[in-house]
Amino acid sequence: MGKKLLLLLALLVMGVGLGAGIYAAMAIADAPAWDPSKLAVSETSIIYDSKGNIIAKVHGGENRTVVSIKDIPPHVINAFLAVEDANFYEHSGIDYKAVVRAVIANITDGFGSQGFSTITQQLVKQSFLSPEKTIKRKLQEIYLARQVEKYYTKDQILEMYLNRIFFGHNAYGIQAAAQTYFGKDVKDLTIAEAAMLAGIPQAPSRLSPFRNPELAKKRRAHVLENMVRFGFITPEQAEQANADNFESLNRDGRNQGSNATYQHQYYVEYVLDQLEDIFGPEKVFAGGLQVYTALDPEIQTEAEKVMNDPKNFPKGKANEQGIIQPQGAVVILEPGTGQIKALVGGRGQTEGRRVLNRATQSHRQPGSAFKPIIAYGPALEAGMSPATVVDDAPVSYGKYSPKNYDGSYGGLTSLRSALTRSVNVVAVKLLDEVGIKKAMKIARNLGISTESLDPVADNGLSIALGGLSRGVTPLEMAGAYAAFANKGIYVEPTAILKVTDKTGKVIWESAPLKRKALKSSTAFMLTDMLQSVVKYGTGTRAQLPGWPVAGKTGTTNDAKDIWFAGYTPKLVGVVWIGYDQPKPMPREFGGRYPALIWKKIMIKAHEGLEPVNFEKPDSVVQATVCKISGKKPSEICPKEDLVTEYFAEGTVPEEICDLHIEVKVSAASNLLPSPYCPDVVTKVFIKRSASKVPMPNMAPTEVCTLHNPGNSETVAICTDPSHNGKEVLANVPGPGESGGCPPELVVKKTYVKGQAPKEKCQIPEHQVTVSQPAPPDNTTSPEPPTSPEVPAPTPQ
Repeated sequence: MGKKLLLLLALLVMGVGLGAGIYAAMAIADAPAWDPSKLAVSETSIIYDSKGNIIAKVHGGENRTVVSIKDIPPHVINAFLAVEDANFYEHSGIDYKAVVRAVIANITDGFGSQGFSTITQQLVKQSFLSPEKTIKRKLQEIYLARQVEKYYTKDQILEMYLNRIFFGHNAYGIQAAAQTYFGKDVKDLTIAEAAMLAGIPQAPSRLSPFRNPELAKKRRAHVLENMVRFGFITPEQAEQANADNFESLNRDGRNQGSNATYQHQYYVEYVLDQLEDIFGPEKVFAGGLQVYTALDPEIQTEAEKVMNDPKNFPKGKANEQGIIQPQGAVVILEPGTGQIKALVGGRGQTEGRRVLNRATQSHRQPGSAFKPIIAYGPALEAGMSPATVVDDAPVSYGKYSPKNYDGSYGGLTSLRSALTRSVNVVAVKLLDEVGIKKAMKIARNLGISTESLDPVADNGLSIALGGLSRGVTPLEMAGAYAAFANKGIYVEPTAILKVTDKTGKVIWESAPLKRKALKSSTAFMLTDMLQSVVKYGTGTRAQLPGWPVAGKTGTTNDAKDIWFAGYTPKLVGVVWIGYDQPKPMPREFGGRYPALIWKKIMIKAHEGLEPVNFEKPDSVVQATVCKISGKKPSEICPKEDLVTEYFAEGTVPEEICDLHIEVKVSAASNLLPSPYCPDVVTKVFIKRSASKVPMPNMAPTEVCTLHNPGNSETVAICTDPSHNGKEVLANVPGPGESGGCPPELVVKKTYVKGQAPKEKCQIPEHQVTVSQPAPPDNTTSPEPPTSPEVPAPTPQ
């Protein structure tokens, strides 16, 4: 009987063992495939400004910076070993003593009451398995842990573990935890800080010192107790660490790990867009990239401050989405390098990822700010000069008849004057003369995209005034104007200077596209013309003390978009204001708020810089021309019509002005003389056929009617020098009178009736006296002295 029972028990044990073995084999067969790549962790990418300051840490949900085990101090490692796996360096992935303890506890207290996971098992669980507590999952965990121990050293396993575990507040890994909770690197952690961090992973939310400081202290004390127990620290060190009252806790770290907000949002958003195009989203948000940008923190901060000040914008209110309107955008570039020093894509909105970046994503109508790009630049490139004259007069091209903003026309106008006053008709005529195709090619070379120009929809002359079907972005405009400041060389705007991997190896470096868009002579002459816009024209509010400023305003129909694009020799800036859904802004124009915003930002941006002038290339010369014709002055061109202008070498006009002519006119009326005009003079006038609209000093076509018979009177005028040229009536003696103005000083002059002088000569010596009668006698009195026969005024 005893032998049978013993055999039965043996068969039962064998059956259980066989069943367990079969179950274990099935569990292992169903385990996830061994894939070492799953042990790799995502790492936070860090973005720096031009001064080396961190402006953003971005990640795909896990804020993590991987550190080498060599950079983690022993007391930090020991804190985790003490509380998680003190025998880590002795076992082969499974701590069998801990397994026995756990089995007993699970039998007596219920399954799941105590675990036996080693650090290797925890790494496997986080990398390969789901978190549920089942025998099958535990068997798979043991199997995969043995695989990890087979392929990696203990230090490698510990490094992977410490860089993977979650510490709460979106901090993954020991380095992110050190930064989040203490604002320092892991290498600088104290024993007290290391013990606190080691206690958190068991229950990150509940044990956070931000949320439950007292509970976190109790957990730290437990870690310190274990460190003493396993000989990692002395009791005195533990006592000193326990006395720490979280004085070093980084109170601002509670939300530091969030991937939704960061400094300089719009600039960083643009950088992320560029990075995703280069590397793809996975590499950007999990690859631990080190990204170095051109952002100037002082200029960017000032730009954000100015853009968020309601005083710098027309009055408005929030739209249905709660976004303040009107909105705005600003871009600041360095012209020689194309580096974007500041970029702000809106105002009053800084929360959340992927907001509308109006500096780079909003295509708006540029208005007159587009004229230098599409009309004046191409015209100068084609051989014209600032002195070239165009007739500002009504014109029609089929059904299109451009109008000036005030409805008036100025006649013969130089390119400089037309650009300064933003004359629409001249810009359209220039584009027509150059040709739309040639002008569009130049615009593309200046960085305006084909999509922005939309040559199909805009194959018309209205593009001279910024009439584009799609519009342009502020960044495109900044790139184009930067070429004007950079001697005609277009440099593709860039925000990212270089990218390195986590080891510091450069994996991408900026090599911005460069091309010659305009001749240096064209760029200089255009710049000089745009300086006149700021000095005397529509952009006077953008004047910068001590600095030469070139710029252009832009205002579309109904002021739905208002712009100012301007630059100094050092920096280029473009400002746009408008509603997200285009809406009129009555009485607004580019020379007001956009110019003021530009000035405020540029004042800060130029602090500490030594003012310099725009450099004139050798290919530009100066010459004096007639401003009416734009040609070489003739002998009769009036001095007031002569100007000294810039020309590209070889384009100084040789043709003599033929628009000034000499005409004989009545001195009194400046009209063609009639046969009755007493005084005819020769004067210089502008040929009437020169312009289709009347202009000052044009040659007369009407005949003088002032001096016709029945419409004049002739009087005697005293020309004594003491009258200082004032015309006064002469005193002429009549019968029985003597004296009067000396005959040699008296002249006869004819006037239109009623316009002769009324005042008489008051010189005492020129007064008339009555002659004394002769004494009576029988002799004949002598004849009175004769007087000049100058009759008194006689009505006719």
